[in-house]
Amino acid sequence: MTVSDFFAASYAEARDKFRASARAAGATLTAYENPKARTPDGGPLTTDVACLGPADAKRVYLTSSGTHGAEGFCGSGCQVGFFAERLYEAATPDTKIIMIHAINPYGFAWLRRVTEDNVDLNRNFQDFNAPLPVNRAYADVHDWLIPADWDGPAKAAADRGILAYQQENGMMAYQAAVTGGQYSHADGLFFGGNAPTWSNATFRRILAEHVPAGIEALCSVDYHTGLGPMGYGEPIYVGPARDEKTGGLDRARAWYGADVTNPNDGSSTSARVTGTVPEAFLDLPASVKVTAIAMEYGTQPVQQVLNALRGDHWLHARGELDSPLGKQLKRQLRDAFYTDTAPWKAAIFGRAADFALRSFRGLAG
Repeated sequence: MTVSDFFAASYAEARDKFRASARAAGATLTAYENPKARTPDGGPLTTDVACLGPADAKRVYLTSSGTHGAEGFCGSGCQVGFFAERLYEAATPDTKIIMIHAINPYGFAWLRRVTEDNVDLNRNFQDFNAPLPVNRAYADVHDWLIPADWDGPAKAAADRGILAYQQENGMMAYQAAVTGGQYSHADGLFFGGNAPTWSNATFRRILAEHVPAGIEALCSVDYHTGLGPMGYGEPIYVGPARDEKTGGLDRARAWYGADVTNPNDGSSTSARVTGTVPEAFLDLPASVKVTAIAMEYGTQPVQQVLNALRGDHWLHARGELDSPLGKQLKRQLRDAFYTDTAPWKAAIFGRAADFALRSFRGLAG
């Protein structure tokens, strides 16, 4: 296989490649079917988990793809390549490898960033019995994000409103308002939900069923796309607050280098967010040392990516999927999160392979 062969053109093809490469490596496979949604052609949607290593391992290397649906093209290719290139052979004998493929299978199959509930999974890991974060700035821009039309006066007026907001407050303030997560507009962008999603519950179930009870350390790499320079993989520290306080960020920088960024101190291309997937690691015993990063690969300028997201949300709220405009918006969404070229694929897999080996060295230490 060439590096380009690791990647797929659809959710179904990606799933087949992942399962085939995992079986060839001798991994055990488990499928979790989503009972709430189907593929566009009516087929089942599953999150697949491949495991290698001892059941009583003291260390765990865990990767996840498809947290943001259409970003799964990238993560799936990195996971297939991990098996195809036999990178698992660099792990110590007491390390268990857990690969979670398409944790948000609906978004992957339908070319959406959100789950079947219109929820951003990476904002959904909240305590819904407590007051939720308030993003007042989002309310200022919501009506502009999803205008009444996409090719008429309402869209033109919305674009003028967004431009004026950016000129007055700056691009970073606009990005934070839109992407920071919100819990007030269920039809909006970056909606964190009002209850745990199926994908949230499934991720926690996977941890409960596959992470050995006696582990001492866990390393997590979650693959993302859409922010930063084209083809560059930014390692973003995403550990929960408990682990940052117990040295998680320092450990990540010791393992991966000083270019590890942190949204909480403004060094990352990502806005500061809460309710991210690594909050699930708080389900593990407090003694487990968790080192969690997101690999964020650049595709297009952030304004272009946000416009593609606006178009997709407008399409599912007010448009027609099978119309010429609908197909155009879907192409734009796919291109915003997956650069389907050989150089891009080579760059992101090379970075992923490098960080897999660094992860094994860090866990061994």
